[in-house]
Amino acid sequence: MNRADAGSRTVFLFDVDNTLVDNDRIEIDLKRRLKSKVGADAGRYWELFEQLRSELGYADYLGALQSYRIERPRDPQLLEVSYFMVNYPFANRLFPESLDAVEHVRCLGQPVILSDGDVVFQPRKVDRSGLYDVFEGHVLIYVHKEKELPDVEAKYPAAHYVMIDDKVRILAAIKEHWGARVTTIFPRQGHYALDAAQVAQYAKPDITIERIGELQKLSLEEILRAAGK
Repeated sequence: MNRADAGSRTVFLFDVDNTLVDNDRIEIDLKRRLKSKVGADAGRYWELFEQLRSELGYADYLGALQSYRIERPRDPQLLEVSYFMVNYPFANRLFPESLDAVEHVRCLGQPVILSDGDVVFQPRKVDRSGLYDVFEGHVLIYVHKEKELPDVEAKYPAAHYVMIDDKVRILAAIKEHWGARVTTIFPRQGHYALDAAQVAQYAKPDITIERIGELQKLSLEEILRAAGK
């Protein structure tokens, strides 16, 4: 890509969990499967999960399962849970019209996945949900994506960025870094987005929509104009 192309294009950065994929539903299914396989002790997995998330800064479902296995080395049921997680039908958990939203912005600029997570389960989710193909391989997964914006810019240079994410904390950090060069779009989906106390702690996103499908209603002009508010 030459400088002229980069200087005129808009890059749309999509989060995955609770933005394109209903991750809350996935967790509900995992909790149900864990309980059916290991019974009352299933809560221990989630204790390890939260402990690991605190240490790493991202959700590591397989890492927590490995830690859980260390405590239950002879339990064959954990293998059943592993099969369930690795082969989960993520495509069934795409939000309605999420793919239509991606196709809409493809007419306006370059769509790219910008996610964070572990190096195995998160790419697996992107692949098995069909998102890897939909985004034509334009996928970035970091440990902390809001800290990797210079690398994002190096890989996808653009005149303007649009960040679509269900976490206002992430949107606020990205807005602080790029300023008027980014439009932050907040789909109110998932438990983070619906936590009024948490949302109130951060600057208001440039655009708020109730669901990802509403992205189709926005023109490029509206999106670019909103960045300067």
